[in-house]
Amino acid sequence: MADLLARILHTVTSHGYTPIKAKPLFKRLNLGEDQYPEFRKTVRELVRTGRLAVGRNQTIRAADPHGTVTGIYRRAPAGHGFVRPHAVDGTFKPDVYIREDKGLDAATGDEVLVRVTRAATHIKDAAGEVLRVLERATRTFVGTYFERAGEALVRVDGTLFSHSVAVGDPGAKGAKPQDKVVIEMLRFPTPDRRGEGVITEVLGPHGDPGVDTISVIRAFGLPEAFPESALDEARQAASQFDESDLGGRTDFTGDLVVTIDPPDAKDYDDAVSVTIDPDTKHWVLTVHIADVGAFVRPGGALDTEARKRATSVYLPQKVIPMFPEVISNGLASLQQDRVRYVKTVRMEFTPGLQRAEVGFFNGAIRNRRRFTYDEVQAVLVELGGGGHRPTVDRGQRTEDSKQEEPNSSSALTSDSCPLSSDLVAMIRRMRDLALLLRKKRFKRGALELEMPEAVLEYDANGRVSGAHFAEHNLSHQIVEEFMLAANEAVAEHFSRFEVPFLRRVHPAPNEEKLEAFAQFTGLLGYRIKRPQDRFELQRVLAETADKPERAAIHFALLRSLKQAAYSPIQDEHYALASQDYCHFTSPIRRYPDLQVHRLLDRWIKHGTASADLAELTALGEHCSKMERRAETAERELVKSKILTHLSGRLGEQFDAVITGVADYGFFAQAETMPAEGLVHISSLVDDYYWYDDMGHALEGRKTRRRFRLGDRVKVEVARVDVQRRMLDFRLANAPRPAEADDAPSYGVKPRVVRKNNKRRRD
Repeated sequence: MADLLARILHTVTSHGYTPIKAKPLFKRLNLGEDQYPEFRKTVRELVRTGRLAVGRNQTIRAADPHGTVTGIYRRAPAGHGFVRPHAVDGTFKPDVYIREDKGLDAATGDEVLVRVTRAATHIKDAAGEVLRVLERATRTFVGTYFERAGEALVRVDGTLFSHSVAVGDPGAKGAKPQDKVVIEMLRFPTPDRRGEGVITEVLGPHGDPGVDTISVIRAFGLPEAFPESALDEARQAASQFDESDLGGRTDFTGDLVVTIDPPDAKDYDDAVSVTIDPDTKHWVLTVHIADVGAFVRPGGALDTEARKRATSVYLPQKVIPMFPEVISNGLASLQQDRVRYVKTVRMEFTPGLQRAEVGFFNGAIRNRRRFTYDEVQAVLVELGGGGHRPTVDRGQRTEDSKQEEPNSSSALTSDSCPLSSDLVAMIRRMRDLALLLRKKRFKRGALELEMPEAVLEYDANGRVSGAHFAEHNLSHQIVEEFMLAANEAVAEHFSRFEVPFLRRVHPAPNEEKLEAFAQFTGLLGYRIKRPQDRFELQRVLAETADKPERAAIHFALLRSLKQAAYSPIQDEHYALASQDYCHFTSPIRRYPDLQVHRLLDRWIKHGTASADLAELTALGEHCSKMERRAETAERELVKSKILTHLSGRLGEQFDAVITGVADYGFFAQAETMPAEGLVHISSLVDDYYWYDDMGHALEGRKTRRRFRLGDRVKVEVARVDVQRRMLDFRLANAPRPAEADDAPSYGVKPRVVRKNNKRRRD
């Protein structure tokens, strides 16, 4: 159907097309008579979704591009919403603003048909109204059950809906007040009507161990148990695997190969080796990736389930894998001292970092050593130059790397275990090559946004006892650079031979977005003359990397960029400054990588490969959607666990940085804790504050005290609403408003006078 849909759209939207009725259009497409029912069904679907229109005399024509669009709706906490239109021929249209009373009963994630009532300009967003909800993202929601005036209600988690949902008779399914429950929505809420639903499952009392995790799993519809047919196929593959049978593969088992992963990793899908050719003096980087495809038959039960999941989901203390553990943690995992099948990319680089030769192989390796990032970092520190941003001159090796094999007496230790001299020498080579690749990548304009990942800390009972930001040091950068190099090598190979493949694309941002970003940084003292110049952006990111305003500036640029996605359409990866890029290095946890592996396998065996463009397009859209679902689920659970932890620590103080300013207060990010909270303007009782939106600041009318984006402040935890995922800070040691201990600040009317009447978009 996808291919037929593409053909119909291509014909109707082509230059010179004159609207005709359905039957003549069918004949023009040269389709068989047996395809007519599918053709009519496809045309009706295109009309229903607003991509085609029916004109006078039932003629088929292209829909007015400015009249209606289809896209994904998302609701803002304030009630209004935005629709992100679907890409058309790889082109993305601007978001459409939807007023609260124009959104019908659309919920976040729904696919909707929108009439555009105002086109986007460089000053205003596009605006429109929802005509119809085409497809619900879900009818299943998770919330907290309560009763009021004899009525059973559920307050859905987050800010999806403004009001609670009626769920029929009290005590249904044995639900008790404060239980977390799953509901199926029967009637979606509108601005003037409460929703109606039915309880389908009681998860347990709010706050009980594990209830938060299962709540997120249910809320996002994440898969859990594998079908028995998939498990049987995995067990059969395991029973047939023989480490001594290399099956005609290139034998790399004698090479020095290592893996570097987090200490709690279970699946190891990439291994590396770095040598220097004694004759040419070329760097030789070999990247071995777990050959999952060797155990997963296309179209089989394992493949069908993996394609459906599209990605592994990494939740705190729980992983929902894309493949059963017998595959992900066993057969395919590149375990230490075990022979494993791999897809191999061997890249040679001249001393000046020009790629000299690339080879692709179906191979087999024996992993010599499983390193953790911390172990490698400890070795790098002992070697010297193991800091966060060490550099070496482009095109030159350090003196350390010229010494191929250190004396055995110089062998270092890792985690109380001595390392052999050949391992130490290779870590040294890995460091030097990675730094050269990294420097070359930045020289071509790559951007590095520092958005640290939250790491949760647990007590002996498995409860969150704290949290901190993950470190991203040189050991991480080594692996990152080598994986980027392998991904690019594969993508460039397929592009060179015009083989369609599933790319990882990151389209360039709109110029208007970059202009707005430049205005924003200028207010903070970082002038950008040419916002479209990626080197100007790179400079500002580097200058603010260790400044208080880092989080605000890096996040502001992130919001200015478009979202990365999977697509077979030729496009750049803007952040990496790469014209050809794909995901190849994580097939255990990402289905797009497996798709690329299968193409490469055909090329290695037959010297040719091909793929259906329409099929790849549909697969890319599905995988992009599943990836966003997984990322959002992880983010929501981490936030929930951090807020639950903070709910028992009211009054705890943090040094923080102001990351956002609005007319109702300012947001502050704790410097040592991954938590951002709102300091509501109602808590600033020492003065009446003006909101200067051009200066991104609140200013006291009498005291002239200013709270400006990027300023450091000391805050304390005031209130926590775990269910709505909201956190209130207040200034530490500041006078408290009379109502501070009685009512939450969410929704309190701001006591503020504006200097500038222009409102900012939420």
